Amino acid sequence: MSTKIDGKQVAATIKADLAERVNTLKAQGVVPGLGTLLVGEDPGSMKYVAGKHADCQEVGITSVKKELPADASFGQIAEAVRELNDDPACTGFIVQLPLPKGVDENAIINMIDPAKDADGMHPYNLGELVLHVRADIATPLPCTPRGVLELLDAYNIDLEGKEVCVLGRGITIGRTIGLLLTRNAVNATVTLCHTGTRDVADHMRRADVIIAAMGSAGFVTPDKIKEGTVLVDVGVSRVFDEEAGRYRIKGDVDKACYDKAYAYTPNPGGVGPMTRAMLLANVVEMAERSSR
Repeated sequence: MSTKIDGKQVAATIKADLAERVNTLKAQGVVPGLGTLLVGEDPGSMKYVAGKHADCQEVGITSVKKELPADASFGQIAEAVRELNDDPACTGFIVQLPLPKGVDENAIINMIDPAKDADGMHPYNLGELVLHVRADIATPLPCTPRGVLELLDAYNIDLEGKEVCVLGRGITIGRTIGLLLTRNAVNATVTLCHTGTRDVADHMRRADVIIAAMGSAGFVTPDKIKEGTVLVDVGVSRVFDEEAGRYRIKGDVDKACYDKAYAYTPNPGGVGPMTRAMLLANVVEMAERSSR
């Protein structure tokens, strides 16, 4: 029997712990606050930001919301970032991507105070992650990669010496999770596959763990994995369900793989809830560091 790795359940446990830590901080006069900057009215982005603030309410974190119209200029967006940097009620914040066409997203991200980078994606914080192979890291970590490791750890899946195949080289996880997996504390061996990889299936069949983050629905099929593989599905695709007459979210891993796997994360309900929980964890840890 393969094991279903329940991200919702693990995230709920983490949030319960965070709620206790938030209460401790408040008793010390420190109130953690998560800020969000939303530009435009993209339905997916609006729903995602609303979910983050619902999570904040659940654990007692203050919400700091900034919204700008879709035609906001680079200067207006930059000014909103500076305001969040300077706002004492905002412990950490995120700029919801994508930004409107023509706005340099990297330039905006670079303007975030690294100490308030709730996503852990500021170049300074990524650089700290690169540098600290052995020592503890005292800067925010990227939420999705951190969520994957926390999820596997919750199910006692040891990655020491394991061959991990990462599918996709996006900045959200593909290019960053290897930095966490190859730290001494984890000690995995990582192969990163992308569109330039000659025989992706060969790498997949040799892997003990596959982390799929391509956004290609059902790409990982039973013939491409070995028996007992751990499957982590991070990919998100909207696929039209003709029977239901509506779009559904599908992951990169074909469900037919589940019986062959040692363990798997469902999608949705696997890594997604953990990403949101890690965002809260980053904010609480920032507050804890500031209170010392």
